[in-house]
Amino acid sequence: MLEHARIDNGQKDLTDISKLAAESLRLSYHSFCEKDRAFNALCETHADPGIPDIQIIPQTVRRVLFNLFNNAFYAVREKKKRLGESYRPVVSVTTRQKDVDIQLIIHDNGTGIPTDVQQKIFQPFFTTKPTGQGTGLGLSLSYEIIKAHGGEIKVDSVEGAYTSFTISLPVKK
Repeated sequence: MLEHARIDNGQKDLTDISKLAAESLRLSYHSFCEKDRAFNALCETHADPGIPDIQIIPQTVRRVLFNLFNNAFYAVREKKKRLGESYRPVVSVTTRQKDVDIQLIIHDNGTGIPTDVQQKIFQPFFTTKPTGQGTGLGLSLSYEIIKAHGGEIKVDSVEGAYTSFTISLPVKK
């Protein structure tokens, strides 16, 4: 808990990104459940055991992951409200190495993002959530944090079916 409360000093540390992603998923899920006691979802982690630790600012990358997981839990909760007991919400994180990058893929089987909106989601103050439920800053800040790490973040989504965010971070020897 002390590590999570630590102030961001801008210092990059050698980090096990798979461990950071799994911890962030777990903490985000428990936080979401505290706000909505009836909420339940399957959380999955798929970690490539062969990927190296990478130089990142763990606190800022953790903020990105919390934001993406919270958005995913929101999306699956909204879909569960519509479909009821026949629907099983799933949020997952996968880590893998692809060429000279480490990828984190945050996937949910929630409401998805309409195609015409996908181009706008990284813009400051843009939100698809109802008034009072989102500021529209989470994804724009996440985009800037990943960009500052020399990486990129992309979205793939089908409305009504799923959303996947892929974060690519460079492996620097």
